[in-house]
Order: sequence, then structure tokens, then C-alpha cells
Amino acid sequence: MRAAIACAAIALATIAAALPLHAQERRARARELGVAPGIFRPGPNNAITDVAGVRVGHATIVAGDSVHTGVTAILPHGGNLFLDRVPAAVHVGNAFGKLVGATQLEELGELETPILLTCTLCVWRVADALVSELLAQPGMERVGSINPVIGETNDGTLNAIRSRPVTPEAVRAALAGATTGPVAEGSVGAGAGTIAFEWKGGIGTSSRALPRTLGGWTVGVLVQTNFGGVLQVLGAPVGRELGRYAFKGDVERERGDGSVMIVVATDAPLSDRNLRRLAARAIMGLARTGSSASNGSGDYVIAFSTAERVRRRMSAPGTAPKDPVERLRTTAEVANDDLSALFEGVVEATEEAIYNSLFMATSVTGRGRTVDAIPLDRVREILARYNAARR
Repeated sequence: MRAAIACAAIALATIAAALPLHAQERRARARELGVAPGIFRPGPNNAITDVAGVRVGHATIVAGDSVHTGVTAILPHGGNLFLDRVPAAVHVGNAFGKLVGATQLEELGELETPILLTCTLCVWRVADALVSELLAQPGMERVGSINPVIGETNDGTLNAIRSRPVTPEAVRAALAGATTGPVAEGSVGAGAGTIAFEWKGGIGTSSRALPRTLGGWTVGVLVQTNFGGVLQVLGAPVGRELGRYAFKGDVERERGDGSVMIVVATDAPLSDRNLRRLAARAIMGLARTGSSASNGSGDYVIAFSTAERVRRRMSAPGTAPKDPVERLRTTAEVANDDLSALFEGVVEATEEAIYNSLFMATSVTGRGRTVDAIPLDRVREILARYNAARR
């Protein structure tokens, strides 16, 4: 096991070493620009990892002028997810995409693998690599079925997507490198080649910590942005002011198409039914940034709870099954009437995570085209002009 982790760490270091020099450009998170959506405070890292136990890892793949892609892994906890499953749900804003594993997740309401994000034509290779990794874990020797959950967006403008460049080594690197604490954002992992609002998109994250009087729960969001529309930041018409937005001049390519993957984590003890309701509210945060969920956009939300008392603990194949009566005694969840603050929190965190994905992304040149990072100095000017940012 240690040898496998060491090999994965080497692979991660090798992949990261290939990052372009412009990845060192100074960027800023939304709050550094005074962009702090909503009323609730973020957690310590303002990231999905503020939900205790959640881990995130990236493998970024850059090769020459043609390959800019990667893998981002989200792990609900550090144990064996197949044997210690978390309740989960999917909400679909627009289904122009490929979310591997969605139907079983929807049917059973539980997540039995990490969530991996990658590029459109790589989802099946990533799924196969993830299954291989999980089947090799101790206690999985007699497992005959597993449901990997893999999301995607199409990074084909900057990435030679038909080459399907994501390898098992990249999947292992993302899994082995997954940690708690701060999360790398922008042009990394599954966001290495993505485009949002016609600027460089990528990975973004944010969180909200509810006050104790409202349950004290934490909700965190991670996004992979590759969609379009008419960008607004806290209501300020940034896309219009910068001259880049959907349907400008009725140009065919400017229709807001693309995709976004949104992953929501919470430590609130929720059933899959209420996680589905929580996931649906994330689309409201997406809408606040200027997306209209265009025909050609795959807009998906996966939500899960890490709370110990709502986990579905399975018996390893070949061992005695868990007592169903005992399981029932430990599944008390948050009441419907107490969900509204969580709904507000996920809307706020989704909006901010999307801004972070844009503001932290660096310019990328691939396949003969440069996609610029959104100019933060201009964004600051626009926010000031519309009195949108906090001072």
C-alpha cells in the first residue's frame, strides 16, 4: 500500500512539474476583491474541505501545446467508501453531459466511491482506473460490483480531447494527493483546460458555517466551471462591461454552452431525499453568476452528507450482514423545518465557488489559442463603479 501511494505521489509531482510558467501569475480569491456573497461566514479555509473529513486532490496533465486536462478527486471521508457509504443525491439542471454512475446513485441514494471529475472523453478511462484502485483495497477481494461516480466537462478547445490523455497514473495521483485543508483552485486538475464566460475557468470552492442557533452545520461546494452566459458578480454586469457575453452580436459560438459540475458536502445529517433538495438550491447560486443553463450545457449537482449517524455501513462480502434494526436506531436526521439555513448556505457557497474558479484561473494557451484569465484590475473597477464589492 505504501509503495502504491509513493508511486502515485511521484506521478503527481511529475504531472505538476509540467505546469506552464504562467501558472505562477498572481491571482486572487473572490474575498480579496471584496466579493463575499450572502450573509453567512465561510469556514476556516473557505473550501469544501471545511466539512470535516472531506479531502480533495488534483492531477494536472499538460503536454506540449495540445494537452491541458486532468483529474480532481473528492473523497467524503478517509475510510473505505464502499463499506462505509454516505447518503448522496443528484440534481440535474440540464442533462447535456455524461455523469457516470448517476442512475444507481439516484436509485439507492448513496455514494460508494470517491467522486472524480475530468474531461468529457476521459470519463470511461477514469471510471475504469478508479474501479481498479478500489478493487485492490483490503477487504474488497470478493466484491463483484461497484458504482464509480465520474463527472465531466468538455475542455476540447484547449485540450486534444480525442487523445483521451488521462491515465491510471493520473487517477492514482489525484486520489493519493487528496488532503484536507486549503484546496488548489483555477487552472488545475479537472479545470486545467476549461473555459467559463469566455474567460479561463477551472476549479473553485467555498463554504458556509452556520451559527449554532441554526444548527452549527457546515456546507461546502466545489465546482468545475466550463459554461457560459452573461457574467455578473454580485449583480454588477461584469460580462457586459468587459464585452464578453452570450449572444453578443448573435454569434453562433457565443450561446452560453458548456458545462458545470457542482459537488456539495455537508456534515448535517441529511437523508438522500433532503440532499436532493439541497443540491437543487445550488442551481440558484449558479444562476446568480449569469448562467441560463443553455441547451448545450451539462449542469449537474452531487450532494452528500458526511454525518456518522446517517452513513450506510455495509458488511464486507462473505461476512455476516449488519443488523438492520440497529441501523434504524442511528439514522435521525435534520428536520425539514430546519433546512432553510442550509439552503441559503449552499446558494451562497456555490456562487462564491464559481467566482473563485474564474478569479484564480490563469491564462492558458493550447492548440493554437490562448484563453485569457479574467482581468482582475478591470473587475475591481467595475465592482467599484456599481458599488457591488464590500469595502
